[in-house]
Amino acid sequence: MMKLPKQSLGRVIVIGAGIGGLAAALPLVHRRYDVTILERHAAPGGKMRQIGGVDAGPTVLTMLDVFEALFMDVGESLSDHVTLIPQDILARHWWPDSGPLDLFPCAEKSADAIGAFAGSKSRDEFLTFTHRAARLFDGFRDPMMLRAEPKLGSLAKHVIMNPRLLLDMGAGKTLKSLLRSSFSDPRLQQLFGRYATYVGGSPDRSPALLSLIWEAEARGVWCVQGGMHALARSISDLIQSKGGKIRLNADVQSIETRSGGVSGVTLATGEHIPTDQIVFNGDPRALALGLLGDAVQPIAQITTKRARSHSANVWSFRATPSDIPLSHHNVFFCDPGKNEFADIERGEIPSDPTLYVCAEDRGQNTPVPDEERFEIIMNTPPLTQRAAQSEDYETCHTRTFPRLQRFGLTFSPEPDHWSLTTAKSFDALFPGSAGSLYGQTPHGMMAALERPTARTSIKGLYLAGGSTHPGAGVPMAAISGRHAAAAIVTDQISTSRFRQTATRGGMSTASPTTANALSRSSGS
Repeated sequence: MMKLPKQSLGRVIVIGAGIGGLAAALPLVHRRYDVTILERHAAPGGKMRQIGGVDAGPTVLTMLDVFEALFMDVGESLSDHVTLIPQDILARHWWPDSGPLDLFPCAEKSADAIGAFAGSKSRDEFLTFTHRAARLFDGFRDPMMLRAEPKLGSLAKHVIMNPRLLLDMGAGKTLKSLLRSSFSDPRLQQLFGRYATYVGGSPDRSPALLSLIWEAEARGVWCVQGGMHALARSISDLIQSKGGKIRLNADVQSIETRSGGVSGVTLATGEHIPTDQIVFNGDPRALALGLLGDAVQPIAQITTKRARSHSANVWSFRATPSDIPLSHHNVFFCDPGKNEFADIERGEIPSDPTLYVCAEDRGQNTPVPDEERFEIIMNTPPLTQRAAQSEDYETCHTRTFPRLQRFGLTFSPEPDHWSLTTAKSFDALFPGSAGSLYGQTPHGMMAALERPTARTSIKGLYLAGGSTHPGAGVPMAAISGRHAAAAIVTDQISTSRFRQTATRGGMSTASPTTANALSRSSGS
């Protein structure tokens, strides 16, 4: 018989201290569950990681409502735990022969910038596009992203009752084809097509519905003082202050079951920890591949049958840049006439890639140091799709820094191989992922409905993270964690002889204003 703390509602083990696991643990600890988080790495955060004090994963927050609700529901205020800095410029965009073009958290200001950059026709096209994206965002927020287990039938009914959505979503169209009909300037087609990469897809094959991702960023971007890892640390500290336990360097080797339900976990050290409820905050493909033992291998088998989303080459380093006007977010596009995504679909590293450069010390309301922190991201194929091609330091370096030099951006010193994370590295960091940073591919009209959800067919086993519903991105992973926590509470109430008493802060999975939130990132 397991001994539980006084008044505990039950023991829960959370495998993984990524944002999904943390967002599941916090409300459960607040509700008096005995929660232990087991994290195989030396720090919490999952893909919100740092290398030498430089962020090497997600770089900013969008849709702050998700985190305000997470803290509010446990009687806390987000602003009391992290310092957030709103960004006046969403991103600065460059092309080989033009730019920069800045976009802003104000539609009219962005429209004016686009008009000055590409003409009055493009200005009008942008306003039409952004209003459409806002309608889609609002239209699919509650019935899709905030619903723990969305169904095709209920979504179809929702669209029928809101016929404008059917027109806006461009049913049957890819994002690329929608953008071709929305913008006459190829550079703007390229710019807004890039938002498919936020969930690991190519605009050529992603559904037009993903145009709503632009709206997630258009509603505001915030830097976290101290880097995104500071958010993970703040949630970790709050969990522990409420009585939760976090064990770092604790590598779970297997999940055990008994009588159709979970019974505990075994660590790499051989230690066995009993429990009757587990939240797995890792790529569910790891379960399906048997990496957590035979008992849970039947779970999430769809992840072995669907293609994987993009991976990335990620550089994280300190250097002094050349004198070029950088913002916090910078995107250096390849020539609009070239298709880097065709290379990725063939399983090749793009020969002429678009590069995202985060100047982490810009937009912080503090003086920029001589030696700045940088993160550079290039989209690449996952290991499951990789052609016979090397991905060594020299190849990655050649595809990155000479290209940026053509825009006038150089670094002194240039980073060494310790600063580089590749698809192989990500697969080692996050087992079962095949280096994919966003789980299953978003390609196809039904892709959003094919992700594993919080509940599984094994009693007491729940899923959370960017590879589960509602999908990739830091806030979306947080929503998945809240779905898992709510499922645990609901399932316990439904099987209990006595209804549990609610505690201060409640247990809602999202606030009325919470929305599909995605961050410009390499994962979640």
